Amino acid sequence: MTDLDTLSVNTIRTLCIDAVQAANSGHPGTPMAMAPVAYELWQRVLRYDPDDPIWPNRDRFVLSAGHASTLLYALLHLAQVKAVNPAYETVGEPAVALDDLKRFRQLDSKCPGHPEYRWTTGVEATTGPLGTGVATTVGMAIAARWQAAYFNRPGFALFDYDTYALCGDGDLMEGVASEAASLAGHLKLANLCWIYDSNQISIEGSTDLAFTEDVATRFTGYGWTVTRVGDANDAAMLAKAFEVFHREERRPTLIIVDSHIGYGAPNKQGTAAAHGEPLGEEEAAAAKRFYGWPVDEPFTVPDAVYQHFATGAGARGRALREEWTSLLEGYRAEYPELAEDLDLMRRRELPAGWATAIPEFPADPEGMATRNSSGEVLNAAARAVPWLIGGSADLAPSTKTRLTFDGAGDFTRDDGGGRNLHFGVREFASAAVANGLSLAKLRPYWSTFLIFSDFARGAIRLSALMELPVVHVFTHDSIGVGEDGPTHQPVEQLVSLRAIPGLYVFRPCDANEVAETWRTLLPWRHEPAAVVLTRQAVPTLDRSRYASASGLARGGYVLADSDGEPEVILIATGSEVHLAVEAYEKLTADGVRARVVSLPCWELFDQQPDDYREQVLPPSVTARVAIEKGATLGWDRYVGTHGAIVGMHTFGASAPLKALRTKFGFTQENITGVARDLCCYS
Repeated sequence: MTDLDTLSVNTIRTLCIDAVQAANSGHPGTPMAMAPVAYELWQRVLRYDPDDPIWPNRDRFVLSAGHASTLLYALLHLAQVKAVNPAYETVGEPAVALDDLKRFRQLDSKCPGHPEYRWTTGVEATTGPLGTGVATTVGMAIAARWQAAYFNRPGFALFDYDTYALCGDGDLMEGVASEAASLAGHLKLANLCWIYDSNQISIEGSTDLAFTEDVATRFTGYGWTVTRVGDANDAAMLAKAFEVFHREERRPTLIIVDSHIGYGAPNKQGTAAAHGEPLGEEEAAAAKRFYGWPVDEPFTVPDAVYQHFATGAGARGRALREEWTSLLEGYRAEYPELAEDLDLMRRRELPAGWATAIPEFPADPEGMATRNSSGEVLNAAARAVPWLIGGSADLAPSTKTRLTFDGAGDFTRDDGGGRNLHFGVREFASAAVANGLSLAKLRPYWSTFLIFSDFARGAIRLSALMELPVVHVFTHDSIGVGEDGPTHQPVEQLVSLRAIPGLYVFRPCDANEVAETWRTLLPWRHEPAAVVLTRQAVPTLDRSRYASASGLARGGYVLADSDGEPEVILIATGSEVHLAVEAYEKLTADGVRARVVSLPCWELFDQQPDDYREQVLPPSVTARVAIEKGATLGWDRYVGTHGAIVGMHTFGASAPLKALRTKFGFTQENITGVARDLCCYS
């Protein structure tokens, strides 16, 4: 290292020390130890333009060890990365000002405790709990390969970016990292590099307490190239490790970097303890003296360091981005249709007229499972939207999420242009990969059975937290699974998904509500959705007799109504709407004024104006029955204190569906009886 390199690394270290100390909260150890590694990557390797931090062919850097957030914030500040607004415009302000670092972990600072996508420009992903960040990068690497296959043409290599992640022992202990690493090795994602900070320390102490496996051998078994840097401060070995990655053409790369928490400070015992807490004034001062830094001048940044980053990372990134922009202009002239697709994808927009491809379904008393109609709609939409891509956690034949039209193909280690992904039995990784695809501006979906959504919950939550328009498709949505029994019958999962802020949960009742579900959600740019579908066939309602399925766009609507104000309102979702319709017909025939409300998406309905919601659910009508084959939590907001809920209060049972309906009260006779009792009571 030159003196200027050392000065830059120590600037990163001391900014991290000062930020954590000012907040009296945070993790200074890993940033101090890994500062030389991050510096080498950013200053000499990363293809990234601080003046245009969202240009599509930039390399991605993801801090999976998100507790070390000050490391990323220091880099963003020193590189003078420019902020980008929600309209994807660079506004000229710094993404991370020095004042933001001074207010680390404070309200409204651009430097929260863990990096947050959409909050701080330059944060490529909200990594959240350990392991999830590296799993997300697998989606980014898949996206790069797909974009290259779809857009690149001879002489126009628009997409060839790499994805890097910095992870630690905690990341590699988590199962989702193993799921994702296995998938990446299988797909031979040579554009993916994980940098593993092997420091043998976790919150409880030495990793000898619980983590003594041979990581190198494990990743070799996954099909990765593994290289080792014995000292995080060895710039020459770090450079060689990155060269190994760039030469590799058939495997992802793991760079194992041996480090010590707080490496370089005089008091090793104290700095090891600082993994999860500030150094304290005395040790912070000692560390600064060791680095030759002014002790009484916090947040010191020598002007030479700013200039050094500008002539290194900044100049290299600007030249690469300008070269790419020039290439794009030539591409527009040669391939205008593809260039238009690229523009639409970058803005998260859809091709003109895409919705005309969505089919309508004729009335059919036999009907079809909503998973089947969803498969038809998905295929129709995917033909019109080339970057709609996804797959299943080994269940595509059951979830009906395979794209079957000519040219769809499979994404494999040898074909990066296929649109069917095979995730294997890896639910958590599937959802995390889908997030990574979305971060690269593809329009992804993935699928499994509803009961297995629990395995993926961490990544589903991050879809909502990052405001990514990922579609999570869940089938086998109720005790309708039947003989498979309670282990496979979702009861509490609908409530659990509805509890996630910003996630829109759809449970359509028939084929036409399915069509409207996809028509509604696909244009969204920032809202994730869970689409919950049946295995069993349900009738396709006669929309000349009942209301149009277009009402789904408002979350809930009056499906069937009475003459005059209703005496009782039946509210249902999914397959149970048909039970409500049967009960409605019986009540109407017996002279009871009844209304059926289909409520496929609570979140959308709750966003409607008060007058619309009161038209659908008049406050004057207190006799209300909610019907759903799931936990009842939350339904009281719609039925009120005088209503009733026909739902699940226990787990299910193993039996044919007809027997289960009778046992748990999901019959027309029971619902009609409950409604009559409410009418009499009211």
